Amino acid sequence: MSTAAYTASVEDYLKAIYELSRDSGSAGTSEVAARLAVAPASVSAMVRRLVEHGLVSHEPYHGLRLTKEGRAVALQLVRRHRVLEAYLVAALGYTWDQVHDEAERLEHAASPALINRMAAAIGEPAVDPHGAPIPTAHGKLEEPKYRTLGDLTAGESAQIVRVEDKDPELLRYLASLRFMPGATVSCLRREPYEGPLTIRVGSKTHVIGPPLAARIFVDEA
Repeated sequence: MSTAAYTASVEDYLKAIYELSRDSGSAGTSEVAARLAVAPASVSAMVRRLVEHGLVSHEPYHGLRLTKEGRAVALQLVRRHRVLEAYLVAALGYTWDQVHDEAERLEHAASPALINRMAAAIGEPAVDPHGAPIPTAHGKLEEPKYRTLGDLTAGESAQIVRVEDKDPELLRYLASLRFMPGATVSCLRREPYEGPLTIRVGSKTHVIGPPLAARIFVDEA
């Protein structure tokens, strides 16, 4: 069955399960309810539908897992969302803090053909404005597990490759600090007992807390 046959609600559930299970391999129903801001009873009802349609497997105490078909549908939606974000920034001049909500509104309406044309028009980007990799038109995606800025030791340098993208205020703040994908950062000091980190980016030095550092992903410089 093509992805166009599924409702926006089904696609949202599959994308949420994909995102929540990316690291652990499965997603809890309570996590899905929180991510989508819906009642647990609504999640239970939808999960039954997804299982019946062969999109999700659900084993007690093991959470929700996408089937091959479910993952294919989720990745198509992820592709639409991330291409839309990239297009809004590259072609229409949006800033990176403005695109998430716009892409959320547009992702269910855009056809695969339109998304492919948008991607081609901006040079087939490999990542979205926040550093998240874009699935190919054939549904292939590799999402490396990166360290966070908070994992750096004193004296270590790295390159920012990705940041969390759902909070516009966070993105504006990160931009003001120049903590953006592509920037090289150095950890100058770590205070003990989970204290703040002193980070240099360019000629600037900033002191940030561990919760913020955990939302910024880095790779070798």
